[in-house]
Amino acid sequence: MAEDSLRLRGFPSGLAVLLNEEDKNESSSKGRLVSYCDEIRNQSIERAFEQIFDLPCKSLGPLTLPIDGKLIRTIVKDELSKLVTRSNFCDHNRDGIGILDAGCGPSVVTLDVFSICGDIRTIMPPLLVESLAMFSSVRANACVWKGKWMYEVILETSGIQQLGWATLTCPFTEQKGVGDADDSYAFDGRRVRKWNKEAEPYGQSWVAGDVIGCCIDLESDQISFYRNGVSLGVAFRGIRKMGPGAGYYPAISLSQGERCELNFGSHPFKFPVEGYLPLESPPNSSILASRLLQYFCRLLDIHDPEQVEYSPVGKLRRLKRCPAHEDLFLPVSRAILEELLCLIGEDAGSAEYVGCGPLLSFMIEVFRAQAPHDYISLDRVLDIFSEFQSAETVLGHMIIALARFCKTAPLILTECPYTGSYPYLALACHIFRRVDFMVLWWKSPNSEFIFEGFLTCKSPNREDLQCLMPSVWWPGSGEDTSCETSMMMTTTALSEAIVKIEERHREICRLVIQFVPPTETPQLPGSVFRSLIQNILLKNRGSDRDVSPPGISGKSILVSLYSVILHFLSEGFGLGDACSWLSDGSGRGYLHRGGQQSFPVGLFLKDDPHRSDLSRLGGSFSHLSKSNPVNGREDEIIRWEEGCMDDNDFRVTHSTFQKPCCCSNYDIDCGKASRVPIRYRAKGLRGHCSPIPDRSAHVAAECSAGSLNDEIADKASTSDQSNPEFSYRLMQHLRTVAKDCSISSATIREEELLDSLLLLYHMGLAPNFKQASHYASHQSQFISLLEDTDKQIREQAFGEKLKRLKEVKNGYREEIANCVRHCAWYRITLFSRWKQRGMYAACMWTVQLLLVISQMNSIFVFIPEFYVESLVDCFHVLRKSDPPFVPPSIFIKQGLSSLVTFLVTHFHDPRISSADLKDLLLQSISVLVQYKEFLDDFENNGAAIQTLPAALLSSFDNRSWIPVTNILLRLSKGAGFGFSKHGESSSSSVVFQKLLREACIYNDGLFSDFLNRLFNTLSWTMTEFSVSMREMQEKYQQVLDFRQRKCNVIFDLSCNLARLLEFCTHEVPQAFLAGSDTNLRRLTEIIAFSLNHVSSPTYAEFFSLSFRKHSQSSERVNKGMLLTPLVGIILNLLDASRLKSFKVNNDVVSVFASTDCCNALHSGFQYLLNHNWADLFRSDASDAKLEQIEEFISRLLYVSEQREAEDAKSKEPDDLDEEICCICYESEVDTKLMPCSHTSCYGCISRHLLNCERCFFCNAIISNIARI
Repeated sequence: MAEDSLRLRGFPSGLAVLLNEEDKNESSSKGRLVSYCDEIRNQSIERAFEQIFDLPCKSLGPLTLPIDGKLIRTIVKDELSKLVTRSNFCDHNRDGIGILDAGCGPSVVTLDVFSICGDIRTIMPPLLVESLAMFSSVRANACVWKGKWMYEVILETSGIQQLGWATLTCPFTEQKGVGDADDSYAFDGRRVRKWNKEAEPYGQSWVAGDVIGCCIDLESDQISFYRNGVSLGVAFRGIRKMGPGAGYYPAISLSQGERCELNFGSHPFKFPVEGYLPLESPPNSSILASRLLQYFCRLLDIHDPEQVEYSPVGKLRRLKRCPAHEDLFLPVSRAILEELLCLIGEDAGSAEYVGCGPLLSFMIEVFRAQAPHDYISLDRVLDIFSEFQSAETVLGHMIIALARFCKTAPLILTECPYTGSYPYLALACHIFRRVDFMVLWWKSPNSEFIFEGFLTCKSPNREDLQCLMPSVWWPGSGEDTSCETSMMMTTTALSEAIVKIEERHREICRLVIQFVPPTETPQLPGSVFRSLIQNILLKNRGSDRDVSPPGISGKSILVSLYSVILHFLSEGFGLGDACSWLSDGSGRGYLHRGGQQSFPVGLFLKDDPHRSDLSRLGGSFSHLSKSNPVNGREDEIIRWEEGCMDDNDFRVTHSTFQKPCCCSNYDIDCGKASRVPIRYRAKGLRGHCSPIPDRSAHVAAECSAGSLNDEIADKASTSDQSNPEFSYRLMQHLRTVAKDCSISSATIREEELLDSLLLLYHMGLAPNFKQASHYASHQSQFISLLEDTDKQIREQAFGEKLKRLKEVKNGYREEIANCVRHCAWYRITLFSRWKQRGMYAACMWTVQLLLVISQMNSIFVFIPEFYVESLVDCFHVLRKSDPPFVPPSIFIKQGLSSLVTFLVTHFHDPRISSADLKDLLLQSISVLVQYKEFLDDFENNGAAIQTLPAALLSSFDNRSWIPVTNILLRLSKGAGFGFSKHGESSSSSVVFQKLLREACIYNDGLFSDFLNRLFNTLSWTMTEFSVSMREMQEKYQQVLDFRQRKCNVIFDLSCNLARLLEFCTHEVPQAFLAGSDTNLRRLTEIIAFSLNHVSSPTYAEFFSLSFRKHSQSSERVNKGMLLTPLVGIILNLLDASRLKSFKVNNDVVSVFASTDCCNALHSGFQYLLNHNWADLFRSDASDAKLEQIEEFISRLLYVSEQREAEDAKSKEPDDLDEEICCICYESEVDTKLMPCSHTSCYGCISRHLLNCERCFFCNAIISNIARI
């Protein structure tokens, strides 16, 4: 025991003896502490103070417990006074700046309101500004003429902004701003230009959240700019010297809707540049505040459990000779904070600077930016701050700075996964677990801006992505496997970082949901979150327009909020009993519960501010409220059973044995897909990299033709009459009940979150997917161009040509690498397994809701259009997702068969007033039926079988004929001439061909109208093609790409229409051979017109050259595409003429021979025979068909010659003109128009009446016709 007492826990033997002696006489040493030294003294408190305040050793006398706060403050004041003496606060280096007092103080730099041109408003103090005019400019109230100065601009938007410096001589107008005069200089990252009267390329493109440093060096007479602390190089050299009072002013010019936050020095720079001073000098108290917070850090280090093990004070504490936490920490921390708040109170302008700078840095240091975070130390600090009400101001500025840092924080690869906005979000989440801090945020007038800041996730530009993904690989890139592995590792690391940030977004939203504001009127949890969502939606009204209105949020905010709500609805809120009404107790997310579903129809019937401008299916809300009042139904809740709108034989719900795709155990080879995601590609796209899903509003791009019919549109009916055609099946288990009033309407409900989810998707997600599709498409195009260039290099390139081709190749590789990086970024941020799962479930939920409401005519018209647009868009995004969600064979079958029902029953619904919306549904059908897997879903859908054929025929009008043509063509594939070579019949539908045939035969009026419109449209396209070719021929050297594309598209459309006409002659030949010969004559005219133009020698050479110039292969574009269906039409009519199943009234050869252009027709047929058919197909059957055509031509020639001979004999010179029809000059007059009594032949009159009901002589309305 004696030996053990000589050394205790590593202390020297003398101190150990002392400690043993004091243990024996504990009462004599009460209130004293032992220092870590060899002398027999009791001064551990003094030693701790020396360590905290950096005092000289043994500079303090003995101290006793309890510790006197006044003494501590005396020590602190003494040390701060020494710091003031050592640090000279005089601004010796601030010569050369002049600040005009703008009413905020003589040293405060702000905007000069008298210099504003346009409309620039401060939307958040002190200097977050936005332009409300088309172009606005403003100067600051400070000018510089000597020295090196800078200011920072935080970009809230990334549009056209000109940031820089200007003198007073720079005029600001509605068209000119900073950089548009001699002595003004600006940088615009949107156009990547620098401006000084003229624009020159400079810098990098910027994105929202970038911090632009604007620096002026008046010693070297140059101006430079920085992006996020990285120099963009010297922009301007040799700027003009200026004298005092007439120097350079910070100045900005913003286009409409652009926002930025200016920092002249009111808070610390995010990226200070060495040697450059802020225009506004920092408050003197900032240095003292930093020193006080440094004391606080040392105090925390003493009590840090990880460091205390090895500190002298810690060793003494283990010996029970050091004061407890409360004895030392509490009085010292309180004294430090009292002094800090006193400093801030004495300098009114320092609260913002200290809160945004030293205090936030202190909090981050205590909390630790990288995990594991020090929650214990942070809680100690927050406990102390909570004791002082005067700390609210500086804490409020710190919260604003946290949100600002979330906006500007970039992802850094080396810091993954705790990078980007994660450290600030994690700190904010822990802070807001305290009610007093949440109340402080809630009371802030900028609470909404702060919330949006927390949800912001900064997107990278091209250069940023190059840093984040230094190695790029794609199939065929020629890179080794190390690049593939490197890219896989970087994308994995970035994915983990995004996951961490999204987790914090959800956590902060959970805290907001649980927060109950301290108001006079009691509120329930969720009310604040509901208000924030509604305000964001209200703020972003009109964000989907081509020109967005001012004030809208950044897209990343909408995307983040969408992801939060999607996770809540799909995976659950994770709130336990705090918000029990948001859970049914099953643990499943709202979208996956199945069973009985419900929805309050009042969401559609209320004209809330954030929904007032939204278009409804039946028109505007104000119009519907008058024409279709639904008073008293706002409180109804509609209920139904999941899957009640599906066929019983194919029903898949969350309650059936076979689960929907979103809840099935099926898992595609996602491991492989995630490791090398860019290997996967969608069907039908040339290129080696899979495209990110495209915007469904542009699904027509997947069709074979573009939309050239936008100028012609039919007005849709707004009728609200019930029609069973649009409510395919009677509703099962449908009932409405009164609204449950047990929960306040002011709180958030899951149904309302679903409504907000769809609107957020429409506003924020859809544009992102469209942009992703843009990069995927360009990636595929550049890969094709790179392959062609490689081929040219291998073949015969040499000399200058080889050098030029290699330069072009390098350019293509750079563009491909950029596209690959962007596609990978969108894949990381927009797709994960849980997001795909939630999106699929949201589609299921939405389409069932729409089908249920479609049974209620008065309610259906009030549904916002974005419900349908978001549904269709989300569906196509999932359909083409990368990595794939599920195989196409089960994508619709296992959960989304209702979507097929909705598409086929509502693309021609007269209750939907928007023609664009109907086009969207029709184009979706057009895209889906081209894939065999999805075509099977249509063939197995009862609604499609019942309504689709007739609906397609009736929808072939001036507006929708392009998608209808594509659909009918794909359904009828395999039934025409020349379809055997490439196996196109594999995608045909025998089921729908039979249904179309029946619809044409048994509904004569419907088919007649369709056939008339088909003739008219084909005549128009062939005429347009002829005109376009002539225009290109006349201006060959100045041919525009648009004109080429237009000619190409019209040719494709003409070929498709001809194929459709061929199908009609094959399936319904009696329409041409029986009854009136009008249809057959019109068919003859179409064939003659087409052959005349295709076979014209004038067009032959130019036809080939024009399409080659447009990079079209000979297999893709050739005359055989149009000649083939023309041959098929003739063969169909000839084959049908031999049948005895129906009476043939019209002889094909005779009608062809009776045309007034018989000679030209003979020439066209001869050209048709001489065409090289062997390139299209090689088979004995095809040769036999061509022999039939040759025989037909011989007969036609014989009949024509006979007819001419007979006409020559029978014609008498004294024939009266009145007996011949003045329209066709061929047939005799035999029909009278009533009531005007004008006469013509029956053929011309009947044909005219197909398209017009007025007399072609006097324009009178025709009531009847009479045969003479």
